[in-house]
Order: sequence, then structure tokens, then C-alpha cells
Amino acid sequence: MTRWVALLRGVNVGGANRLPMAELRAALEDAGLADVATYIQSGNVVFRSAARAPARPASIVGDAIEGVGGFRVPVLVLSAEELERAAASVPFDADADPKSVMLWFLFEAPRDPDLDALRALAANGERFHLAERVFALHAPNGVGRSKLAAQVERKLGVDATARNLRTVRKLLAMARDA
Repeated sequence: MTRWVALLRGVNVGGANRLPMAELRAALEDAGLADVATYIQSGNVVFRSAARAPARPASIVGDAIEGVGGFRVPVLVLSAEELERAAASVPFDADADPKSVMLWFLFEAPRDPDLDALRALAANGERFHLAERVFALHAPNGVGRSKLAAQVERKLGVDATARNLRTVRKLLAMARDA
């Protein structure tokens, strides 16, 4: 069975799209996913499935969210290996503070990203790297204060869901144990 990680966009953020993780885990297990675990309330699910491609698990997760919460959100499903490659592609040394590195997982590869506009927004030692469907930003003064971070999706021209490197590493550890 393949180890998968589902990244949910817009769940339990700012009081919107409330989704109880315990109920979601139960619904996913009832739908046939194995070893289901969640990490923090903002929408990270690790599981095993016999599926060989991410489309089927993404559909199962989306349907479970709708059944439990009554709404749909974008769901990005990656294999544990894809998540591992994404974390390994970060060209910055983030060991001092992995929360200062944010990874945007893109729902599709950008066709015409405006990297010059992102470079112009970089301030206070910020650096970024785009590799296929992952955009990494090192924001030493905090991602929440970054004007660049606020413009990533708009300047790349694609939808994405973001996680800090600390969360990505935790999800990888969970996937290894699944």
C-alpha cells in the first residue's frame, strides 16, 4: 500500500470551514483508507491506500470532508516520496528555524510565473526557489510579515496550499510510521 499525504486548503482557518479531525479520520477509515492520522487542525492527513495515483484518494478525502463538514475544499494528495522530494528540494539551510521556511504546494505547474515581481517584493534577506510544483520561501523575519508571501499565488498564477518546513517534516515522520 502506498503512503499518502493529503493537504487540505482552507480548513479550520479563522473560524471558517470547521472540520473536526476525529470525525474526518473516522470517515476516511470507513471509506477504506488505512492508518489514517491527522496533524494539527488546519488540514493535514496521512494514510495508506492501495491506489497507485493521487486522484482516487483525493476524491475520497474530498467526499469525506463534504460528508463530515458539509463543504468542499481543494485537496492536494502527494505520495510520501513526493513530499520527501519537495522537502529535499529546499535550497536554504533552515535547520536554525524551520518555521521561517514555507513551502507552497501548487495544484498545477505555473505556466507563466512572474518571478521578477516576486524578486522585487523580497525584503529582509528573503529568498525563494521554484521547482515544478513547489515554491519555497525563506523569510528570516517571519512569513506573516512577508509581502512576498502574500503575493505567491497571484504572481505564480496558480492555486496552492502552504505549510512551513517544520510541518512538512512532521508529516514525513508520520508517513514513515504509517
